[in-house]
Amino acid sequence: MTCVIAIDAGTTGVRSRAFFADGRPSISSYREFTQYFPQPGWVEHDANEIWQVTLTTLREVLASLTEKPVAIGITNQRETLVSWSKSTSSVYGPAIVWQDRRTAARCSELAAHLAQVRHITGLVLDPYFSGTKAEWMIRSGVVAPSDDVAFGTIDTWILWNLTGGEVFATDQSNASRTMLFDIRERRWSSEMCEMLSVPMSALPEVRPSSGRFGTTKTDGIPAGIPISGIAGDQQAALFGQACFSPGLAKNTYGTGSFVLMNVGQQCPEPIDGMLTTIAWNIDGVTTYASEGSVFVTGAAVQWLRDGLGIIASSSDIQGLAASVADSGGVVFVPALTGLGSPWWDPEARGAVFGITRGTTKAHLARATVEAMAYQTRDVIDAMASATGVTPHELRVDGGATVNDDLLQFQADVLQMNVVRPVERETTAQGAAYLAGLAEGVWASTDEIGAQRLVDTTFAPNTELAPIIEAMFHQWHEALRRVSPRIN
Repeated sequence: MTCVIAIDAGTTGVRSRAFFADGRPSISSYREFTQYFPQPGWVEHDANEIWQVTLTTLREVLASLTEKPVAIGITNQRETLVSWSKSTSSVYGPAIVWQDRRTAARCSELAAHLAQVRHITGLVLDPYFSGTKAEWMIRSGVVAPSDDVAFGTIDTWILWNLTGGEVFATDQSNASRTMLFDIRERRWSSEMCEMLSVPMSALPEVRPSSGRFGTTKTDGIPAGIPISGIAGDQQAALFGQACFSPGLAKNTYGTGSFVLMNVGQQCPEPIDGMLTTIAWNIDGVTTYASEGSVFVTGAAVQWLRDGLGIIASSSDIQGLAASVADSGGVVFVPALTGLGSPWWDPEARGAVFGITRGTTKAHLARATVEAMAYQTRDVIDAMASATGVTPHELRVDGGATVNDDLLQFQADVLQMNVVRPVERETTAQGAAYLAGLAEGVWASTDEIGAQRLVDTTFAPNTELAPIIEAMFHQWHEALRRVSPRIN
């Protein structure tokens, strides 16, 4: 029995999952952790709690195994930033989450540098990314710069703890999300670090996504397990979906939704409204991706549950939305933390339009589901327009893909096949593949691609196209009302 464990450290919880090379069912353990909202627009996590949750889930999976795993892979919420002491591992302040908007004004101040930022990093000026978070920590006094200070995304924090503080590193996919990394030269950018006053000594070593980072050396975990793969969650999902050729694309429906398309081994010029990111680096070869980042999809369902109380659990959204034939003219723009791709307006706020006396919670639930599909189409349309490449299908994963109605509506909105794999947790699977490749569990990406199994293909209903276009027009009318950036 050959086993690889993936640690999937997401935005709301951590799942450790054991994958078996012979295809037998995986074993997993999941724990949520606390979300903190200390001020409007601020989102924080407790990095120590994330580590403890990671440790708990990892121990539970290991206890279910009869042999030592061959390797561990890590995938993570990407732009969330942690700072700690290299000498003591003590954390400086809360982790600032990718959804956090506190540096929006600073990003506006830097607008004159946008062309430079885009060329070097492939990103846009937005609070989403880690660089201005690090600058804020320094400017606000949370961190006093010194050679002892470490800045890292969640993968780096988990790796640090798994190795007993011996390895301070990240991979190229995560580094490319910080707004501090030169994606062409594949090194930390002295220009960006100087612009944001972030000391390069505080940044981790950047390594390939597949390769041995270190071995386990922490209490309660067997020593010596190789940690051999790391990738940001969306890049790991692209890998797990076997999108190994240019033009293949996936969408992950999680807290937000993230569309990535493989664009090959040459770094493209910046694409308007899109991000250029490093997908992975294997054996010295870097693969790039075009990305559209939608900030709020699953988070909107959580808001219906926790903020409005109209559903008891997130899974209730499917039945409630399906209980009505349509949204009754209701359009929900879930800009609860601003708008991401392709609009990039951090000041936009959510709004609901078309409410009447006949509007029910079911109509709002359906409008929430429809908004997921509309936002995905906005990204696909912008990506296709900029690159000249339209994917022939969209491979999908993430929690919301259990909702057949969502995926059928997505196919209708895109007028494109939407393909759901048998393995829904492709983010964790991608991390396992990267780690297993490094340790010889899988010989090549061709072998990995041959193992991909399709559960359902949702084909578009062409007869609905005129109706869908009218609904999509209403969606854009609503968008224009929440953001002056949308013409």
